Amino acid sequence: MILTMDIGNTNTVLGLYEADELITHWRISTNRSKTPDEYGILFRNLFESENIKSGSVNSIIISSVVPPILRILKKTAYRYFGLNPLVIGPGVKTGMNIKTDNPKEVGADRIVNAVAASRLYSGPLIIVDFGTATTFCAVSAKGEYLGGAIAPGIGISTEALFNQSAKLPRIELIGPGNAISKNTIDGMKAGIVYGFVGQVEYLVDKFKVELSEDATVIATGGLVTLISAETDKINHVEPFLTLKGLKYIADINGMGS
Repeated sequence: MILTMDIGNTNTVLGLYEADELITHWRISTNRSKTPDEYGILFRNLFESENIKSGSVNSIIISSVVPPILRILKKTAYRYFGLNPLVIGPGVKTGMNIKTDNPKEVGADRIVNAVAASRLYSGPLIIVDFGTATTFCAVSAKGEYLGGAIAPGIGISTEALFNQSAKLPRIELIGPGNAISKNTIDGMKAGIVYGFVGQVEYLVDKFKVELSEDATVIATGGLVTLISAETDKINHVEPFLTLKGLKYIADINGMGS
């Protein structure tokens, strides 16, 4: 089996593949203070909860935007699985031509998402990832990664509003209902959710002007369901897009399943 890890600033998503099937997945907090042993025990408990033996994992592939956590989880992989993971970065075959000014600075998760989207759908493509940052990526009809846009994510924007405003409470992000709200909490929900929907729709329209009006829009990330329910600009929702991309990259780099 292949263990896929997507290390983000807020959450780390794990997926376990047997052949081409994602048999289980977990979402855990990205915690910079945890040691390799603490992560190892956590992984062991997760595997035991699904009655899976850690020894059944014969390869590990990781994408990361958090270098300190990457170092910790590489040690965890070696100590608890006896494996050296493949880490997405320069020198790893992805099958995608990156047409940016500096390909090395493009986040690993953005490349992996683009790889997965290109395998699932015909280009041109626009990929929106609702993570700690909201990222927008463009892929040409030829399958080339062209670049994109980066905006503050929904979670950190909401937290900033709470931290910087003395009278505004911390709220749960759920569908707001009406845009014209009768109380502060509903007003915050409306402003945040509909504000981000507007951001997505405007940027998708701008991308289509520069890329193609026929571009297919794929969305992923932790809050994708909340935003996609409020707009018709998103054609496909793929909650496990990054894990699918990691599995494909593992395959083309000759990792066994």
